[in-house]
Amino acid sequence: MTDALLPNEFSDLERFAVKWCLATEQERYMERLSSSMEDMQALYDAVTARAEEAMVYCDKFPLDEMPEDALNLMRLLYSLVMVSFPVEVWGQPRIPDTGAAYLDLLVEPIP
Repeated sequence: MTDALLPNEFSDLERFAVKWCLATEQERYMERLSSSMEDMQALYDAVTARAEEAMVYCDKFPLDEMPEDALNLMRLLYSLVMVSFPVEVWGQPRIPDTGAAYLDLLVEPIP
């Protein structure tokens, strides 16, 4: 029995799984706000290097029939998207010049 959250082919990304394989956009946003730039940069570098391969892997399954490990891989890709602007553009977790403002997403795509 393994405690791995991701498919075996992506075991090198497992160190990010517990923190970043989050089910909702709100959870991913809150994790972004509470993470250091170093943590986000590490996630960004590791997942970007495997993103194309991860998308090809996830595309093998219908969305409503994805195995849990593939679903977690997709969620890790969602987290990559969540940290991309802070890493690539802003250099900080929050959007510059917005203070404490944020938007709550009322409906989001599933999965």
